Amino acid sequence: ICLGCSFIMIREVEEGYLKELVDRNMLQLVEMNSFGRIKEFKMHDILRELAVDLCQKNCFGVTQEAKCEGSLEMDGRRLILDKINNDVQQSFSGLHQLRSVITSGHGKSPFTLLPLLCKESRYMTVLELSGIPIKKIPDAIGDLFNLRHLGLRNSKVKMLPRSVEKLSNLLTLDLCKSDIHELPSGIVKLKKLRHLFVEKIMDPDWRNINHLSGMCIPNGLGNLTNLQTLQALQVQDESLRHLGELRQLKSLRLLNVKGIYCGRISESLVQMRHLSLLSVNASDGNEVLLLNVLLPSLQKLRLRGRLAEGALDESPLFQAVEGQNLYELVLSWSQLTEDPLPSLSRLSSLTRLHFTRAYTGEHLSLLTGWFPKLKVL
Repeated sequence: ICLGCSFIMIREVEEGYLKELVDRNMLQLVEMNSFGRIKEFKMHDILRELAVDLCQKNCFGVTQEAKCEGSLEMDGRRLILDKINNDVQQSFSGLHQLRSVITSGHGKSPFTLLPLLCKESRYMTVLELSGIPIKKIPDAIGDLFNLRHLGLRNSKVKMLPRSVEKLSNLLTLDLCKSDIHELPSGIVKLKKLRHLFVEKIMDPDWRNINHLSGMCIPNGLGNLTNLQTLQALQVQDESLRHLGELRQLKSLRLLNVKGIYCGRISESLVQMRHLSLLSVNASDGNEVLLLNVLLPSLQKLRLRGRLAEGALDESPLFQAVEGQNLYELVLSWSQLTEDPLPSLSRLSSLTRLHFTRAYTGEHLSLLTGWFPKLKVL
């Protein structure tokens, strides 16, 4: 209970800081989600220039456009490379003191600086290379023993080196939409790992039931007991046996789910008292999904696949239970034959309700007083 409270307190403190910055016009609000949380914000150009200048003066970090020529002298420990459309050819001084490297935007450079960073910047904690068309990660990355964050989202990397298993302090591994199709077996040695993103979009138009693909976790999934985010896991018998050991999960996406798996998945979900987002995709349109489990912390539920008859009335997931605040419900390919709105109307906290090929009927009833907080239908 205390652990759950600490998770909530940390999140509330973070959101409080963001709200205060917005209230003081330090950040400009762009978009909020359906239940009132800040989803996107931006910084005014003048404030950004001021912030960059202060960072450089206080040796906090350096922002540099990679197209510039000559050497770059760094007094800070953080480097942001912006608009990398040409390879970084200039010489860098002070690489040994770098702690964070972040590439901004979608560049076209192969970023040949990476091997040098792995060799010289041994105390690196953040390496964010999203959107950069690098194809290979050097084996020397395993020497970055202090690395906490490795981001390769939207990159062209096809394989992670085995030395990744030496990154014992890694907290976040983001391979979303990369060209990596298989994780090295040593990934389960990263016992401090909290966030693992490995999903790919197979159908950008979301017209097929299998619009996403994930990865299979090698033997030893139960070792990753500190995981809070797992997106997305290709469900197999072996992984199901250990899924319930991931009790700290707050965000979980399961793919390739068969009807016969639902019982064991429900048993595993019971152990996840902090789970706030659950996404389940059936392996095909004929598999029936029925999850009989009550998740007190659940806020977002996304089910893609045929629902069992009577599931909306029988499954605890769709019941109005004290303490359960389901804000978002997405049903796709559900093949419901009866109007789902009367059954779902008991979920008074819903702010977003999304149907895609969920109902085969022609009429939906919506009465006054139903869904008092609904903003998106």
